[in-house]
Amino acid sequence: MEKALLVGIFGALAIAAATATQGTAQAPDDLIMYVGTYTRAPSKGIYAYRLRASGDLTPMGADGLAAETENPSFLAVHPNQRFLYAVNELDRDAGGVSAFSIDRGSGRLTLLNRVSSRGGSPCHVSIDASGKWLFVANYGGGSVAAFRILDDGKLAESSWFFQGSGSSVNKQRQSGPHAHAVVVSPDNRYLLTADLGLDRLFRYRLDPSGKGVVPDEMGTTPIAAGSGPRHLAFRPDGKFVYVLNEMFSNVVALRYDAAAGTLAELQTVSALPAGFNGESSGAEIAVHPNGRFLYASNRGHDSIAVFRIDPANGTLTASGHTLTQGKTPRGFAIDPSGRFLMAGNQNSGTIVVFRIDGQTGALTPTGTVLQVPTPVSVAFAKPVKP
Repeated sequence: MEKALLVGIFGALAIAAATATQGTAQAPDDLIMYVGTYTRAPSKGIYAYRLRASGDLTPMGADGLAAETENPSFLAVHPNQRFLYAVNELDRDAGGVSAFSIDRGSGRLTLLNRVSSRGGSPCHVSIDASGKWLFVANYGGGSVAAFRILDDGKLAESSWFFQGSGSSVNKQRQSGPHAHAVVVSPDNRYLLTADLGLDRLFRYRLDPSGKGVVPDEMGTTPIAAGSGPRHLAFRPDGKFVYVLNEMFSNVVALRYDAAAGTLAELQTVSALPAGFNGESSGAEIAVHPNGRFLYASNRGHDSIAVFRIDPANGTLTASGHTLTQGKTPRGFAIDPSGRFLMAGNQNSGTIVVFRIDGQTGALTPTGTVLQVPTPVSVAFAKPVKP
């Protein structure tokens, strides 16, 4: 009995310590917030802002412009915080991926090189935990590609490429494949991709010492026909995956078997409020760093849906919607501390800052509204002292 009691006490203390560590993770007052945009006038490329502890955002430099580049719609920061990567979302076969070095003081970006994404309209990019591999989803071409990241931050030409094929039930939107997301599992063993055109998730085993991905090992998971899987997010412990369907505006919860890399569907819940009958589509999805809450954006209803995540079985319970105070919230991001959510309203050219309630997950506007032309995605970098 005494031994069991001591084990229980020490276990409780360990959980409390872990929770405290999560709650006091990296403070948000020493961060650079980068914004990827569509370069329709007046936008010129990637913008940088200083994030203060209060949630205030101020441009870095005269106008916040960190680098001029074409349609840098989605961004990813390297684990070492020294490099940033952006897709250049261009049509047909002209899509590209650009590598930049980060000036840790000014936030300015310097172009290192640019390579072909090997497909049209690249729309999503991610980096594995080792920082050695970058992955890109090409929406227009319906393909996925892997790129080695060199020691100086530059990208080598693509070492692996997968071309999707087939179609699904919506002949207007799903006449062919449309890869929309590439996400690495928390254990850095598998790459999961979402294909809107095929209503499928694809799984590939990572191969860090080879081409980045094992070429002949692939698994698939079907999603409801016509739903259009767009983006996906893991719970931080890697036990569950959540998929946002663009066309049905709903979220699918799946259990993730880390050993096999397989998925089992648990639940589907709407991202829209009950009774809403207008036009709307899902855009972005994110799990809070503490693993207790999930957020999804609705373009049309112009809101962020908030869900509570059951700690044991990973299922979702809707807990409300917060209007983003703008039009078409295409992208949003939660800062690493979990204190703030930045919602980018693409068609009204604003980023609105919301404070996150750590106990309920509820969003409250801080009053900070940033003018940014056609914001699409948000990424954070932590300046590192020389």
